[in-house]
Amino acid sequence: MSKPPRLTLPSVARARRLSTDRGDFAVHEAGEAARGTALLVPGFTGSKEDFIALLEPLAAVGYRVVAVDGRGQYETPGPREESAYALEALALDLLAQARALDAGPVHLLGHSLGGLISRAAVLRDPAPFASLTLMSSGPAAISEEQQARTKLLVAALEALREDMPAVWAAMRAQDPEDAVPDSAELTDFLRERWLATVPEQLIATGRALISEPDRVAELAVVPLPKLVLSGAVDYAWPVPLMDDMADRLGASRVVVEGAEHSPNAENQQVTAGALAAFWDSCTLWTTHSR
Repeated sequence: MSKPPRLTLPSVARARRLSTDRGDFAVHEAGEAARGTALLVPGFTGSKEDFIALLEPLAAVGYRVVAVDGRGQYETPGPREESAYALEALALDLLAQARALDAGPVHLLGHSLGGLISRAAVLRDPAPFASLTLMSSGPAAISEEQQARTKLLVAALEALREDMPAVWAAMRAQDPEDAVPDSAELTDFLRERWLATVPEQLIATGRALISEPDRVAELAVVPLPKLVLSGAVDYAWPVPLMDDMADRLGASRVVVEGAEHSPNAENQQVTAGALAAFWDSCTLWTTHSR
């Protein structure tokens, strides 16, 4: 899971609700759209807080950035029905969010599971988007080792969905013994976020992570500039797999040194710089493609 390096919003950001034709979504928003607007989509077990460290540096260079809790994620409510969290349904939510931002085409970034959802949204309708960034998100299902772990988690959730504290305790008991302890503040936040997330959301999206087909060929023909960004190590999708995906997509490729599965939290300055440079280049791409 992504662990934000801090939990306090920078002074340039605010928490609010984004009203769309598919409901209201909790967001963190920062900056003015001098150079564009970006929509940031978190991953499995994640939330908008995963992007806190990117808000200030991206706002400082002229981007309006909006990080969202998806349906059933943390501070956005959702129904207790698994069908509400199919990737296609979540993709429709993203399209509604992009429309509600009322900013013209927006730069779409999806982290991990958020990349699969973002891909589904772009394949359904690329018109609301200026670009697509797949951050630590691969071409199909997660690695076999992570599939096994996720299957165990989904099974636990199916059996104990009315006892989320018990599932949380069991999940954290699997943390490596040599892991650096989280701060008390972060520990409390991670538990609160888990308990606030709808279990059916976790079950449905967990299944998606272990069954998603390869849709790279479909995405490659969509006329949008694309970026594949990852850390130097990744446990969900091996880095060489993401290298190959970028080649197949004809996408830009950035590897953030000193980061693993969450470069947005683990090396935010380099990640923010790479995103701003890519988004800036999209203006030239759009002009040249016309």
